[in-house]
Amino acid sequence: MTISNIIKEQIRTVRKRGLLYVVRNGNRTVRYKPWLGDAFSFLYNMVMERSIFPRKFGANIDKHYDILRQSLKDVHGRHVLELATGTGSAVNFLPVDNRYTGTDISPGLLRQAARMFCKAGFEGATFLVTAAEELPFKDDSFTVCLCILSLNFFDDVPAVLREVARVIRPGGQFICSVPVPERNERRSTIRGKLYSQAELKEICSEQGFNFEALPEDNGALLYFTATLT
Repeated sequence: MTISNIIKEQIRTVRKRGLLYVVRNGNRTVRYKPWLGDAFSFLYNMVMERSIFPRKFGANIDKHYDILRQSLKDVHGRHVLELATGTGSAVNFLPVDNRYTGTDISPGLLRQAARMFCKAGFEGATFLVTAAEELPFKDDSFTVCLCILSLNFFDDVPAVLREVARVIRPGGQFICSVPVPERNERRSTIRGKLYSQAELKEICSEQGFNFEALPEDNGALLYFTATLT
């Protein structure tokens, strides 16, 4: 199955420099304003490793990858969607035999991710510039959706979960890591809107997911899976 088979019939895309863009109003590609401008996207990994993880989250990035690797160890041969792919950190924990589609509003970050996935040996990985609130995919296109350290940056989390519920199949999983206020023992300033574990469980439940928090402890981060009923 190619990416064109899971794009909504009424939506047209164009490929530029290895990325797919949604086309509207004639030949105009849809663009977004990332929180970290594309000109500075090369700094993303350094900022995460040297500042965000140790100083903001009070967390260990290697433990972060270990937790996610364990959570995804049985995910094989699936079609995996990731929201807010960033620079492609999923290569550190997603088994290489999965088919991967990454989305982000930042072309600069997605181009880095494309190089990471190619180097890691993922075959046929696809990268599309789009917002999580308006995914261009057909219903029931994926079996797993990842959202790693990004849910707090979305303006409308219920809308994002509605879209996830639409594009993954019944029984599919939404796997997420996100900072939550009750675990922020350092009282550090974390960007975006933070929801508590209880609030996230309620939002997931409202969209038809069974929410399960993982018992892992890593600073301000909550790890959870939500299975679509």
